[in-house]
Amino acid sequence: MGKGFFEVPIAVNEPVKSYAPGSKEREEVLKTYKQMYAENIEVPLYINGQDVKTGDTATMVPPHDHKHVLGSYHRASKDDVMRAIDGALEAQKKWAAMPWEQRAAIFLRAAELIAGPYRSKINAATMLGQSKNIHQAEIDSACELIDFLRFNVQYMTEIYAEQPESTSDAWNRVEYRPLEGFVYAITPFNFTAIAGNLPSSAALMGNVVVWKPSHTQVYSAKVIMDVFREAGVPAGVINMVMGDAVMISDTILADPNFAGVHFTGSTGVFQGIWKKIGDNIHNYKTYPRIVGETGGKDFVVAHPSTNPKQVATALSRGAFEFQGQKCSAASRSYIPESLWEDVKKHLLDDLKSFKMGSPEDMSNFITAVIDEKSFDKLASYIDAAKNDEGVQIIAGGNYDKSKGYFIEPTVILTEDPKYTTMCTELFGPVLTIYVYKDEDWSDMLKLVDGTSEYALTGAVFSEDRYALEEAIIALKNAAGNFYINDKPTGAVVGQQPFGGARASGTNDKAGSKMNLYRWVSPRLIKETFVSPTDYRYPFLG
Repeated sequence: MGKGFFEVPIAVNEPVKSYAPGSKEREEVLKTYKQMYAENIEVPLYINGQDVKTGDTATMVPPHDHKHVLGSYHRASKDDVMRAIDGALEAQKKWAAMPWEQRAAIFLRAAELIAGPYRSKINAATMLGQSKNIHQAEIDSACELIDFLRFNVQYMTEIYAEQPESTSDAWNRVEYRPLEGFVYAITPFNFTAIAGNLPSSAALMGNVVVWKPSHTQVYSAKVIMDVFREAGVPAGVINMVMGDAVMISDTILADPNFAGVHFTGSTGVFQGIWKKIGDNIHNYKTYPRIVGETGGKDFVVAHPSTNPKQVATALSRGAFEFQGQKCSAASRSYIPESLWEDVKKHLLDDLKSFKMGSPEDMSNFITAVIDEKSFDKLASYIDAAKNDEGVQIIAGGNYDKSKGYFIEPTVILTEDPKYTTMCTELFGPVLTIYVYKDEDWSDMLKLVDGTSEYALTGAVFSEDRYALEEAIIALKNAAGNFYINDKPTGAVVGQQPFGGARASGTNDKAGSKMNLYRWVSPRLIKETFVSPTDYRYPFLG
């Protein structure tokens, strides 16, 4: 076989299409949306290269039209999960030994399939199954997933190129081996790109994976699996199982070959997984890698020097795009008294212009929240705010689940900076604002830092550089992704590596080399060219 120091294509961010009226991409995605809406599909498990139908099924519905059935998916038994583990371990023998450029080619091909023939399908699936408008679907399921695949290949080559110093008499080299065992990928509903990245990033580095997508994201997860299969991911390398989350996790975490978990989801679930890993630690062949991105209670802070229209726009977008269901969504804000009336006016004007409904109507900025459980939780907090003292709902506050799970974008004004919606992650279109006295700027920064257990994203607006520097220092541990004069959402692969600390996760930065390092186990090899033949060192003379 020929050899070479192969250079992969330089990664560039996938351009975001506009979907403007009359554009080709708009017509194509609407046509695909209608076709997929009219279908009734069946999603099997995917285990060791085979479609597995268990007969134990659950339905898939659009959150914005929950009486319409998109299809069903099959749920795994414990035996199915164990077969997925066995299939992964068998596949590892060849996959781990495959030359890196062959793995790279597979995932680069997957990126191009999504950029081309699968683009409208993966976008339409995300619109239907997760109620994203076309812009949110495009930046997520198409562009971000393409970026993850392309940049991860480039990062892999950069990691492999990092080697120790050698001398004339000894050659030192590092092998970046995959982990010994299999990786468990657990992915959320809110980003199709995350659902594709968590299993594929580990697989790219030579690992094998058992992947459990969220039950509310299975519709687009199937499209991801279709792409991986067409791109040439071998049987057993990425296995997809759905069903009882507790049973699946308990089965996987009890296996001695469990080598790591790649997780995005709630803080409580991640903490439970961490505890189970600790309880089982004596069973494992190796210490598992634990990588997770969890919750957030993300903030927008405005200094009195700020342009109020810019703050209002950051709140309109940061709090309400995708119905506030981003881990990074702005859900608490601190506005100075001197700016509040202007910020309020611009924000309320924005909200009045929002249209809400099905993503098929591309004039809708807001669609539905993901399911009834989320709807009921959000409605309960809104109802409580209507009755609590010192709290005022200044926009929204209405909701309706008769057709879809629609929550009106809601703005709560509170006199208590520790009011429950300032502290609790709601994961929906609810923004709480606290107005502080201008002279309390420094104390307010301490309040922001100490209010939440989370530390995922945050934004500070200021035209005063001294005040900005003060905020950067005071909030250094409050956010893993910190934005200056911008909303706290919209991280781009290759530009803003994403992740937070505290209760927001392990901060391993998806979309960067830092994350890929977690999926390798380096081996140092020292080769001495002429070995010594006498144990005596010169000092003994």
